[in-house]
Amino acid sequence: MQENDENKIVNIWKFIEFNDTWASCNTSKLDEISPSWFRRKDELEKASSEYAEFMERLKRQHAIETGIIERMYDISKGVTETLIEKGFAETLVSHGDYSENITKDQLMNHLRDHLTAVDFVFDYVKNNRPLTVGFIKELHQVVTAHQDFAEGRDQFGTKLKIPLLKGKFKERENNPSRQNGNGNGKITFRYCPPEHVDAEMDNLISIYEGLLKQNIHPVIIAAWFHHAFSIIHPFQDGNGRLARLLASLIFIKFGFFPLTVLREEAKDIYIKSLEAADNGNPQPLVDYFIDLQRANIEKVLNLKSVSATSSFEQIADLLSAKLENQKIKKEKERLARIENNRMVIFKITNAILNEYVDNLQNKMRGTAHIYLTSCSPNAISKQHYFTNQIVKFANKHNYYYNRFLPKGWFRLVFEITDQKIYQLIVTQHHFGYDEDSYAIGALLEFIESEDDAKSIRDLQDDNFRKGSDGMIITNVPLEIKPYKISLDIADISVRQANIKTYLNDIITLTLAQIASEIS
Repeated sequence: MQENDENKIVNIWKFIEFNDTWASCNTSKLDEISPSWFRRKDELEKASSEYAEFMERLKRQHAIETGIIERMYDISKGVTETLIEKGFAETLVSHGDYSENITKDQLMNHLRDHLTAVDFVFDYVKNNRPLTVGFIKELHQVVTAHQDFAEGRDQFGTKLKIPLLKGKFKERENNPSRQNGNGNGKITFRYCPPEHVDAEMDNLISIYEGLLKQNIHPVIIAAWFHHAFSIIHPFQDGNGRLARLLASLIFIKFGFFPLTVLREEAKDIYIKSLEAADNGNPQPLVDYFIDLQRANIEKVLNLKSVSATSSFEQIADLLSAKLENQKIKKEKERLARIENNRMVIFKITNAILNEYVDNLQNKMRGTAHIYLTSCSPNAISKQHYFTNQIVKFANKHNYYYNRFLPKGWFRLVFEITDQKIYQLIVTQHHFGYDEDSYAIGALLEFIESEDDAKSIRDLQDDNFRKGSDGMIITNVPLEIKPYKISLDIADISVRQANIKTYLNDIITLTLAQIASEIS
């Protein structure tokens, strides 16, 4: 970095490479749920109209948001949702629904160009065409079809509009600037100069092909490619849109979903993750890309394989195939693995929570009574406990709780006084419509007695619901999303660190809530 009294120049670009820091990025949060998606993928693609509609909405969402974060236009959230749901019809957009720097015709043209580009990427992958510099230039032409100018500066630093070179690399530097944090001067970010762009783009494709041959994890390849493309910044304008499309291409090639960055995440997560990668720490960018993929995977696992619009033949064939699969040895082995992994997760959780109980009892020094009760997925007699709470939790987080499959639960009780009792319910249950989709969730309840403050210890026995009849139970807000994982993993115990992190977050939030309510 070079600087004078007030202005700073940040050199973003250096000759691109793929190093061990990128190769060693942790991808476990994607690996622990993707097996469930890949097992269901063909089934959903063949028969599910819900899935087809989901993918079309996902494409439209990408087309809208990619222009918003580039400040090409702005669209209200309400109209955005309507356009995603119903498609890009001009009649759905009224004056005042979008930013004043653009006409409705221009807005609709940009949206359709972006959607055409997404479809172009899907078709390119479907036809199994290799990623080349020529394709990248062609994609740039598609995404900028109705964009005629780019923003530039003259030798005096004055902003001006310059004709956009569509499908051609930049001929002048395109170094953006922003206000310095102290309010004085500006920070200018320097990308690859025009004279090095051709060589760097050739190098980008060469390294990418090498990563494919080395079987580097797809999310690492997508994140690295996005970052490398961004620091080259090969076009005069449209580089952000191209970077996300090309990362999408890589994800789609490996059976995942297009990369869609939402406007509310652009500054605080997306840009900061890219800046961390600029400074040699790519894990935040990989983590963010994983979070985006996980969100889509969790949604599609909640879709039905068939719907009301499916034909009799489609439904009958699917049912027949599923019944036939249950007789196959391979399927029986998978179901046995799922059953075993349910218990492994229960045992891991039990061990971790007991550690926290011991730790908390030591820290409380007798000022509170803390204990743990539980029900394993194999304990039939107590399976029905907390069903209503789980249904409400699932509804809050927009997924289907599969009550027909075994569940386990833990009840961590904090008895502050006879009349101040909290119970943290940690539930482990299936979501969606397949046996291998599993969720861990948590909810906090405050319990107060109606009359003589009967001790909550009575609830440790098997007569839980009978013992709780005299209790007033109040839900306490505990804002934490469910942790979802596939049970179709050979060694699920290797996910113990992620489970422990989630449980730590739950207990930390619980203690913070209790502490805030005690005067």
